[in-house]
Amino acid sequence: MKLTNRTKGVEVAANVRVARTFWQRTRGLLGETGLAPGAALWIQGTAIVPCNSIHTFFMRFAIDVVFVDRQLRVKKVFRDLGPWRMTMPAEGAFSVFELPAGALKSASVEVGDQLHVGD
Repeated sequence: MKLTNRTKGVEVAANVRVARTFWQRTRGLLGETGLAPGAALWIQGTAIVPCNSIHTFFMRFAIDVVFVDRQLRVKKVFRDLGPWRMTMPAEGAFSVFELPAGALKSASVEVGDQLHVGD
């Protein structure tokens, strides 16, 4: 699946992997050595447990982070979030996209942008 920024008409990631289950969400990117250019991990929220904050404890690389609401409207953006960091909860966020550090610069993702996931 692709992640696109509909507001700006640009592709954000060509290969989106989804973390839906409790264990997939818990593991996230832990144990990985990095994200390939064009890759993203979409940690989806659930009705009981939305994903409105993350941590990078035990990670070995920096990431760009985009928190979105249920309609995939951008609520909060973190660029170049290094290892051993934690975000404060993003108000109104339901899920999050984790991308390689620097990916958001070329895609110009900003709060309020409308994102889309699909083929």
